[in-house]
Amino acid sequence: MRSKLLIGGLLASVMIIPALAQSNPPASAANPAPASTVTTTAPRAHSDQWRASKLIGLNVYNDKNEKLGDINEILLDKSGKVEGVVIGVGGFLGMGEHDIKVDMAKLKFVDEPVRTSATTSTTSTTTGEANRPATTTRSTEKQWYPNHAVLSGASKEQLKSMPQFKYN
Repeated sequence: MRSKLLIGGLLASVMIIPALAQSNPPASAANPAPASTVTTTAPRAHSDQWRASKLIGLNVYNDKNEKLGDINEILLDKSGKVEGVVIGVGGFLGMGEHDIKVDMAKLKFVDEPVRTSATTSTTSTTTGEANRPATTTRSTEKQWYPNHAVLSGASKEQLKSMPQFKYN
């Protein structure tokens, strides 16, 4: 019984000592509070800025809404300017993927979801309307990254025939 009390007391003191060490010392006459306080706000991202971590893995489509691949890497030069993006074309679950480098200026980033030709086949008995286009509802909250990218005038076969990008 005594050993349990002793162990319990030691554990309690181990937990209390760090809590006491974190308390703020009282203000003293030697350390007066500053006369004026400066209010600073934390920097925030602007609507024209994107998070690079969210661009990695972003799907890339062509003008015909055919998926070409996804962004695997963003390449920067020494000054921090985007040199290009590496797009993985083809393959399945990352196997057999062909990496190519594309200039960032050739990509157009789109905030809206990809338009598909999917339609609903339900028929209303009162109005007789059939095959209405499916609609997607979106949150009014702004995302900090685009929905997808478009590489105009490209096909998957053209991109696969480009020289493969090699990481050195």
